[in-house]
Amino acid sequence: MKRLSQVLLLVLSGLGLLHASLFTELYLRYVKDGMRPLLIASGAVLLVLGVAEAWSHRGPGGADEQSERPEPEHHTDTDTDNGHDHDHSKAPRVAWLLFLPALSLLLYAPPALGAYTASREAPKAVSEQEHFDPLPATSPVPMTLTEFTSRVQQDREQVIKGRSVQMTGFVTPDKRGDGWYLTRIIISCCAADAQSVKVRIHGGPALPANTWVSVTGTWHPGGTLGTRSAPAALDARTAKKVIRPVNAYTDALPLPTTR
Repeated sequence: MKRLSQVLLLVLSGLGLLHASLFTELYLRYVKDGMRPLLIASGAVLLVLGVAEAWSHRGPGGADEQSERPEPEHHTDTDTDNGHDHDHSKAPRVAWLLFLPALSLLLYAPPALGAYTASREAPKAVSEQEHFDPLPATSPVPMTLTEFTSRVQQDREQVIKGRSVQMTGFVTPDKRGDGWYLTRIIISCCAADAQSVKVRIHGGPALPANTWVSVTGTWHPGGTLGTRSAPAALDARTAKKVIRPVNAYTDALPLPTTR
């Protein structure tokens, strides 16, 4: 790979990182929000290195110094294994594939993780919790899917019983074709470690996959409330469409509903 190509790769990679993390929110499809400053810094460093590399090989008059110097003799390194000669004076052609990820950051936005991913993995196991704060007196009670699951399966006081709750997520159809799940995908570090948390919805309207909704309802009885036998399920009274949040890879409180 020639020096001009190396410079171009540095510049494209830097611009791609800055485009994804500084000028758009595309970086959230790759990593968690807290890594944005590192991506911006990395993009700036790559861009500066590319510009510095290009500038360092230009002569006082602005021309490329290498074009003014006589072409040096090239000596081909040979490898006598099996009686064959191998030219090592150039980088392998596969190095050109490095341009693909650099260009993809500028020209291609990967699809958001959603129902397809969530339907092919088991729900994220909620962490053990012994103490629960009292629920507020408001009705419905805004909750995350993780909090609702923890209350249903671990709160021995069973305070969730009969309470109206409100949660927000996207629709994941049941693979069996019966009903759907309210879902959130959570990224701990990057898209590779994404996990989903799901609440089964009973009685809600049939909605297309990946539709973001705010659901209000009460816990759907089953098993023993406050133990692992209790299902994370909701008898829905209403399900209203909402706008997809900018950072969709967190388990956040409900969003305002749209008309």
